[in-house]
Amino acid sequence: MTTTTPPPPRLEVCGIEVAFGGLKALDGVSFTVGDGETVALIGPNGAGKTTVFNAVCGLVRPRKGHVRLAGRPAPSKATGLLAAGVSRTLQGLGLFDRMTVLENVLVPLSSLPGPATRKASKARAALADLGLAADADRPAGTLPYPERKRLALARALVTGPGLLLLDEPAGGLGEADIADLAHTVRATADAGCAVLLVEHHVDFVMDVADRVVVLDFGRVIASGTPGEVRADPAVEEAYLGLEAAS
Repeated sequence: MTTTTPPPPRLEVCGIEVAFGGLKALDGVSFTVGDGETVALIGPNGAGKTTVFNAVCGLVRPRKGHVRLAGRPAPSKATGLLAAGVSRTLQGLGLFDRMTVLENVLVPLSSLPGPATRKASKARAALADLGLAADADRPAGTLPYPERKRLALARALVTGPGLLLLDEPAGGLGEADIADLAHTVRATADAGCAVLLVEHHVDFVMDVADRVVVLDFGRVIASGTPGEVRADPAVEEAYLGLEAAS
């Protein structure tokens, strides 16, 4: 009988430690994200969530531990992310306000091979998927905030990433827009993409995540299904209780 070795996870964060001067921002953080899986990082402000993202993206270098993408070392610089199949949204969106909506989505495709007509077709398809097709020729800076968030997501998805990093995707959105976002995240994972998100909107996290990793003071204090994490007393004390009171 022959046995097949399962493929490595799309993202493996193993025992990473990051320090800024004398402050230890991350202390032995480990978790994985598999293809087709959505994992959420939650925790109070200053817990280390953004530092994890920056370590995955090569913006900070762990002094211990490692980050691997599909079994290979993650790029040491953010410029290598696209080639490694990684896309990321930003809290500040990072849109080019004077460029059109379509031009914004074409930006990540510009460094990839292929004819311009094919790239334009992919960009328009990404906009259509996010309900922005009618805004293609509109300056990005004139879009209302919810549409700007969708544009940032379309730009991240247009390259067909193997790993999608979402930084506060539900922040500033209303109930209907959050429901649409949840549908998009689920559809993205169902198509085989690994999704890692940082988010403070607990109900959204519990709705879309397969697993939740909870950070506090740079350490993982809990990890499991949304139900398991909600029932963990340490999580309630460190985070969920604070969210309920805010």
